Amino acid sequence: MTSKSPVAALRAKLAEEGLDGYVVPRFDEHQGEYCAAHDNRLAHVTGFTGSAGVAIVMRDRAAIFVDGRYQVQVRAEIDEGIFAIQHFYDAPLKDWLRTNLRPGERVGFNAMLLPSTWDADCGASVKAAGAHWVSVTDDLVDAIWVDQPERPLGKITAFPLARSGETVAEKKRRIAAALADEGADFLVETQPDNIAWFLNVRGSDVAFNPMPQSFLILDRSGTAEWLVDHRKLPNDLSDFELQGVAMAEPKSLLERVRNAAPERTLLLDPAFAPSAVAHAARIAGGRVRLNRSPVTLAKMVKNPAELAGFRDCHKFDGAAWIRFFAWLEKHGATRAASGRPITELEAEERILAFRQMAGDFVEPSFRTISASAGNAAMCHYAASTASNAPITEKGVYLLDSGGQYLSGTTDATRTTALAPVSDEIRQRYTAVLKGFISMMALKFPAGTCGHHLDAFARRPLWDLGLDYDHGTGHGVGHFLSVHELPQRFDRRINEIVLTPGMVTTIEPGYYKAGEYGIRIENQVEVVSEPDGFLRFRTLTLIPIDLRLADLGALTGAECRWLDAYHAEVAAAMGGLLDGEAAAWLAARTASILDL
Repeated sequence: MTSKSPVAALRAKLAEEGLDGYVVPRFDEHQGEYCAAHDNRLAHVTGFTGSAGVAIVMRDRAAIFVDGRYQVQVRAEIDEGIFAIQHFYDAPLKDWLRTNLRPGERVGFNAMLLPSTWDADCGASVKAAGAHWVSVTDDLVDAIWVDQPERPLGKITAFPLARSGETVAEKKRRIAAALADEGADFLVETQPDNIAWFLNVRGSDVAFNPMPQSFLILDRSGTAEWLVDHRKLPNDLSDFELQGVAMAEPKSLLERVRNAAPERTLLLDPAFAPSAVAHAARIAGGRVRLNRSPVTLAKMVKNPAELAGFRDCHKFDGAAWIRFFAWLEKHGATRAASGRPITELEAEERILAFRQMAGDFVEPSFRTISASAGNAAMCHYAASTASNAPITEKGVYLLDSGGQYLSGTTDATRTTALAPVSDEIRQRYTAVLKGFISMMALKFPAGTCGHHLDAFARRPLWDLGLDYDHGTGHGVGHFLSVHELPQRFDRRINEIVLTPGMVTTIEPGYYKAGEYGIRIENQVEVVSEPDGFLRFRTLTLIPIDLRLADLGALTGAECRWLDAYHAEVAAAMGGLLDGEAAAWLAARTASILDL
């Protein structure tokens, strides 16, 4: 007798609970991008392993919603006979609910897994369809997941002041003052990176994310309560800055919110906190003010110690990349010709080994995208034993990779090839390069937001009638999340004003399904100019492969920018490299006039 498939088991559970459908988000209780194996309910039900998405499973139909990064990957991982594929933004879940539900149908959801914005939007759509939006007490996927992994218990460590640059006491005063300005009495913080930053701790619950899963309740008086599994903490807490911070178990969150809420105002992030928290406060007689967390806003602008750490870790990271490309260039074509080509997984292991040569390297900052030929057309591709393609002279090779160092977090992408590329690839690589330089060299006024600049990176592709279906850049945390909100570059409106001290990526690309992918990515910090304008200063120190570009199509200003950038890379790497890596660096940072 075989066990039921997850979808069949979930549908049986729906019948048992008197429901017609159930929402299965990628979110855990913290609404972050990455989640522990215990919380990856979307992958269990659908088979989709990407980092963003949501599914709706009805008794007789189902759909999955993913963004542009995953339109190729989702088709390779899910059963299209069961799930219709929808675009996360262009045709979102709330629209599907409004147009596909039948009057009287009952759709369940777990309010600990949906933020208030989703709860409100989907609830309104369900009501408009004449259906019912039903909050469940216990998660239905957990109920049918027979071999669900245990919750993580990653060890928590203190993050020293020399690296954090600000004490917990100072952060308490800042955030308490922000609460007072908001007219709020207390804050419930559920984002692990915000809590880790605020308490100067780091953890290891989720791969690539050096932060513990926990909750925090902060009162405007400055008192704080940390809801964290005590088994993650060492017996000796003398290295931690936890004076005046009470401790409790995470499972008591809603109870503590109910106790704190009567006749008081709770500040809650509508996009990144479970709607169950808002419901608990309101039921207890409290008021809820939905606004972005002041911790998020404080964390996004890095202090001098954090910025110094970023600059240090990028030197180590740049050295790892250069050693990697020197190795790939030396062995790639030879190995391919001998019938033993370097593979995507081997390359992923090699860049990790070169990073491990740095003393303060901890782990990758995300699963490396080591993608050859057609696999590179999947923006968030992850090589597996089944897909592990050789890196040969046919097509291009894209490497998007980053590291978590005690001093900071890195993220960069380079595209290369082992042989001359086609005219089509050269044209499109050049367009991506021109868009990249346009952003990197940009000078812009104070008060500018990310969406104001996004088109600068896309314009050369637009001139060819082409585009890419992802953002142009995202914020980066300081030994925290590699994808840090809220700062970003995108076509969608982002009201966050670019401010000196912010750290972001710039990463235009182009992708042709089944054939190739191109992306160039640097990490940058926002800096101010004497005249009050702002610009980007590079943190990434990795040569850009100009052999794929049409150098004749570059302007004089673009050539001068590239020469200046490569001179900066060469100078920064001085003393860190020798032998083949140093020789490779010299060749790849030569002036364009010498090419």
